[in-house]
Amino acid sequence: MLGHRFTTFIPDPDESKSDFEKLLDIFLQLLVITSGDVSEALNWLNNLDRKYNMTGENYGIGDFIEDLKDKGYITDENPEGKFELTAKSEQRIRTSALDEIFGKLKKSGRGEHRTNYGGLGDEPSTDRRDYQFGDTLEQISMTDSLRNAQINHGLDDFRMTEGDLEVMEQEFKTQTSTVLMIDISHSMILYGEDRITPAKKVAMALAELIKRKYPKDTLDVIVFGNDAWQIEVKDLPYLQVGPYHTNTVAGLELAMDLLRRRKNANKQIFMITDGKPTCLKVGLKYYKNSFGLDSKILNKTLTLARQCRKIHIPITTFMIASDPYLKEFVKEFTQVNNGNAYYSSLKGLGHLIFEDYRRNRRKHF
Repeated sequence: MLGHRFTTFIPDPDESKSDFEKLLDIFLQLLVITSGDVSEALNWLNNLDRKYNMTGENYGIGDFIEDLKDKGYITDENPEGKFELTAKSEQRIRTSALDEIFGKLKKSGRGEHRTNYGGLGDEPSTDRRDYQFGDTLEQISMTDSLRNAQINHGLDDFRMTEGDLEVMEQEFKTQTSTVLMIDISHSMILYGEDRITPAKKVAMALAELIKRKYPKDTLDVIVFGNDAWQIEVKDLPYLQVGPYHTNTVAGLELAMDLLRRRKNANKQIFMITDGKPTCLKVGLKYYKNSFGLDSKILNKTLTLARQCRKIHIPITTFMIASDPYLKEFVKEFTQVNNGNAYYSSLKGLGHLIFEDYRRNRRKHF
């Protein structure tokens, strides 16, 4: 006779969400695409609702807008009376990006990055070694030491000597300063492909990951087009592509200046771009060449890559394009800096950045 096997019922995550939460997930995605324009995102959401019937008679888009205001996600308390995001929404967008990109990572404590060095560190490891002069009492593994004493001397003549002591090895943890460079030149939205939205999501996810998992690390975000400037993490949802060329030199100079102020020994630069350097500022004027790898621009870019190598700042380039001549430029740039390069699709960008971030944490530059 066949029976029945009962297991714990795990409801579908989407089924357990309220109508508000389901619409909020879509709304947050639209906010990133519209660069934080609440009215435009709500208009898109309304069009999606008309096309796909996402709401019903009991809960409509009007109810959702009221809930957004009541729950503190948007506000219209400004002189113009237009909808704006609140700090709560900005935090929720970063959390959503973290879950989307790094959601499969295993949870762990609020730690830092392990190095390959052992000694008087911060966190016990599974390794054991003999006692050495200078080891502290807290490092001694009493269970292992008592076992050694029993084996070495027996129960009839039980005693513990220095030779019986075992010490728990400890691992150092490092602090690292990272600068994330994001290309906002016009090519990031050319050819019918939105490349800036995934770049923004990765930046927000990385910022939230560092804040939660590596709270002692630092992350600075800069954008570069004709010029380069620093932005706050909270400004990432509002980031837009401009009618700019690609001044990689300006971005690298600003990144090096920011890292120079950091006291950490471990420093690195991540650069997300989809094109070659096409712009250089000479005095008050811009020298531009959109048609190829101009030797004047290229030589200055490679010089900075070489300088970064001398001061132990590796540059990891994430090239979200696959043109053969671009690969040649990135290959030369990477060799000069002794850094890393990835030719990534937009889909896998986040995982590549995390893996390289974690790998560099294990190095001592």
